[in-house]
This record gives sequence, C-alpha cells and structure tokens, in this order.
Amino acid sequence: MDLETASQIMRAILNLTLETESFPDGTNGTLSCGSKYICQTIELPWLDNQPRISCYVGGRYRLMPRFTPEKGKHFEVLDVPGRSAILFHAANDARKELLGCTAPVSRITGHGKGESSRIALAKLVALCYPVFEAGGEVWVDVKRVLNAV
Repeated sequence: MDLETASQIMRAILNLTLETESFPDGTNGTLSCGSKYICQTIELPWLDNQPRISCYVGGRYRLMPRFTPEKGKHFEVLDVPGRSAILFHAANDARKELLGCTAPVSRITGHGKGESSRIALAKLVALCYPVFEAGGEVWVDVKRVLNAV
C-alpha cells in the first residue's frame, strides 16, 4: 500500500446527526455525535426549501471549515440541492438573523429562537476543527420532521 492510500484510510471522519422539527414560525433541532449531545439548533421554518426563507432539505452533507471577520470560525454545508451558501453560524433568532442557515444554540427559547449561540458554536468548532486540521472530514445527517404541530 502506498503512502497516499494509507493516509486516506487513516483520515478521520466525524459523523454528526441533526434531528429537527419544523413549526410554522421556526425549526428547532438537536445536534449530536453518536450518542453524545452537542447542542440545540434553530432554523427558519420549512417552506419547500425556498432559498433565503426556508430551512434546507434533509440529507447527508459534508461540512467545511469557513472563516470570515464578521462570523469568525464557522461551517459551510456543501451540495444542498437547490441551495447555495448554507452555513452553520451563530444566531439567536432565525427570522431576524438567518437566511436558510443553521444556528447552534445552547438552549431553545421558542420556535426558531434560542440563546447563547456563540457558546454553542464554539463547542462545535472545538469538536470539528481538529478533525479538519488532521485532514479529516465532517459530515452531518439532517433528519427533518416537517410541519410538526
């Protein structure tokens, strides 16, 4: 076996699961890694995957590290059908701060609302960035329950 093949075999893959429920005024979720709870999440409500006004469709997506001066370290969700520029970044009110992205939060306070998002994002960054730095991959399985009552 050559060095490149051995490197690919040894590369870490971190699998996350995001389970959500969508309500008319927002989507709430729980993000975990195996049986380990990471944080809650908030998003816009499900409106048929419409860009900028809806949460995105469920599926398995690769996350990539991203940095901007405004948002600091955060993540891009790759290859979402019919969508682009989907991110995991800090926000505490989906309707006011999100355009189709996911925000990790420490606690849910209402449909599409939470608190201490920067703390929850820092927890997620601390979990995922070492995997990226080691040449690994991070994936998220998004499981949606739509139109919950």
